[in-house]
Amino acid sequence: MKYVIIGASASGVNGAENLRRLDPNSEIIMISQDNYIYSRCILHHFIGDIRTIPQLSFVPQDFFEKNNIQWIKGKKVINLDSEKKTLILEDNSTISFDKLLIASGSSPFIPPIENLRGANNMIGLKTLEDCNLIKILGEKAKNIAVIGGGLIGIDAITGLIHNKKVTAKLHLIEMSNRLLPLQLDKKASLIYEEKLKENNVSLYLNHKVSKAILKDKNITSLILENGDEIPADLVIVATGIKPNIDFLQNTNIEYDKLGLIFNAKGETNIKDIYGAGDVSGRGPIWSVAVKEAIIATSNMAGVNKTMDDFFFCKSTMNFFNIPTLSLGSIELYENDPHMIIDIQEDKNTYKKIAHKDGYIYGAIIQGDLAYTGILTQIIRLEIDITKIKKSIFDIDYSDFFTMNKNLEFEF
Repeated sequence: MKYVIIGASASGVNGAENLRRLDPNSEIIMISQDNYIYSRCILHHFIGDIRTIPQLSFVPQDFFEKNNIQWIKGKKVINLDSEKKTLILEDNSTISFDKLLIASGSSPFIPPIENLRGANNMIGLKTLEDCNLIKILGEKAKNIAVIGGGLIGIDAITGLIHNKKVTAKLHLIEMSNRLLPLQLDKKASLIYEEKLKENNVSLYLNHKVSKAILKDKNITSLILENGDEIPADLVIVATGIKPNIDFLQNTNIEYDKLGLIFNAKGETNIKDIYGAGDVSGRGPIWSVAVKEAIIATSNMAGVNKTMDDFFFCKSTMNFFNIPTLSLGSIELYENDPHMIIDIQEDKNTYKKIAHKDGYIYGAIIQGDLAYTGILTQIIRLEIDITKIKKSIFDIDYSDFFTMNKNLEFEF
């Protein structure tokens, strides 16, 4: 059997490792545009000079040798023939496969703002190469503007704050009324807003960029919809992602406006071709991308597995040493008139849980995350909390696990 994996991030690497565990003898080839293995979740540490390239890696140095995996690095897949089971790389070389995992990830989405695309000093934030360019330009810049106040945008800003070689004035523009609008409510986001202001970041909430002003293909400033002008000699765009599926355009593999379509087993509509991770465009977090890869590669190796919990709306962050966990879609549960919202807070902790008909649909826990393990299990196991006669914030494992006569825990 010859397995081929496109992509060398969370899904690709963990999928390859799982394949080798399940199938010790078959051939495994991994293809990636990247020349390094690194965690995209901590790229801001590289921007901030907190970690080196080796310290970004999430695998041991001998990973490929130990697992007998061939890594074709620095090469882009440009075409796929599902009938012949072949891939064409950018150097026109051909790679055949028996079974394929598409874990090609995503790239920054550049919004259709006048003069933004193609500018020399406009950068998305997704790869190590992006970070290198941000550091080079950032250390020379006088004004740096980040468009987008989501997770990637905050990553960029905090990385720049920590980099002592960056002396530029920092500007952050977000079209919502708060930072991290997909993950946090105004209360939880406010603490991060305050920390950014303490670090001399100018925040522009409830604002959109309408135009970039250019000089010799370099952005010199950004014009907001209200007419305000923000000076900028480096612009970092963090307004979303687009899946890396260009090589699927002339194939019969199904994808939609979001990305590659695959089922709970990781199967696409074409036999022997599977998918996992960001390439779906559904925004899976790191842990979900890893689990999708393990599910898909298990089925590739003949071990039947199904994805039984999709925590797409789960984010954990720790900006300025303030940890926060967000579960569920803020927009969905905040706009549901039948949802019950319970809040508990003190000086250092903020807890908000949304539930309806006995089941939890979302939560924000900030400060002390000790409760989040129990909370996640309650949601995953679909436990009816109306059967537990105590505060929703005081539930512990003893409330839904008991000991049988053999002193074994059971639900």
